[in-house]
Amino acid sequence: MHFDLHGRTDAGARTVLLSSGLGGSGAYWADQISALATDFRVVTYDHRGTGRTGGAVPEGGGIPAMADDVLEILDALAIEQVDFVGHALGGLIGLDIALRAPSRIGRLVLVNAWSKADPHSGRCFDIRIELLEKSGIPAFIKAQPLFLYPAVWMAENPERMAADEAHGLAHFQGRTNLLARIAALRAFDVDGRLAEIDHETLVMATKDDLLVPWTRSRRLVEGLANGVLDLVDHGGHAVNVVDPGPFNQRLLDFLKSPNHRKATAS
Repeated sequence: MHFDLHGRTDAGARTVLLSSGLGGSGAYWADQISALATDFRVVTYDHRGTGRTGGAVPEGGGIPAMADDVLEILDALAIEQVDFVGHALGGLIGLDIALRAPSRIGRLVLVNAWSKADPHSGRCFDIRIELLEKSGIPAFIKAQPLFLYPAVWMAENPERMAADEAHGLAHFQGRTNLLARIAALRAFDVDGRLAEIDHETLVMATKDDLLVPWTRSRRLVEGLANGVLDLVDHGGHAVNVVDPGPFNQRLLDFLKSPNHRKATAS
């Protein structure tokens, strides 16, 4: 497992681990790393089968295997507990750890995540798989921003779109790995076990997320024993990229607050 450490290095520093979504890259969190590094030790990593970790996604391992990879990193760093921030698929990894190894997580942040995939998200993944299988990798990569960003933001950031497309083509995780990761997130279902998770949890969602309806986040808060919903109108699926300043402030408010219910939610 490839991982990177950022920010504070003193023994008393709290650690925040950032886990990305389907793309799997630790670099996805660039805007959050800089915001968190003053107050926290920050761990980012590339999921198995992606980026600098590479390799193959374990056949049939699903989200628990991805969670085991995180625990492997924590053991390698001799870190007993982290505040866990997960985006989409990364959030599912956090939920799995919270259920199977609850002492390893302090506070939990779920960004546009879910306890059980919505049929609408399934339709979106069907379309993306169809593009990959019938039209090829370039078409799949070109369509990817449509599921991540609001239209106006894409229109205002053509250079970023071109750079993302070039990077996606150069670092594509491979058809087999991608399909296995999609299958894992579609099979994930802890909806009936949410009440077992009593961690302080910030559930962050956007109303204009095309891929994951914000009602999935509302369901998380309804089921979790100690969750609060942070819902904003704009930002799409990748809200931490689209609107990092306000996102980072709300994240810091939660992580630094003595009680998450005092954190700023909008």
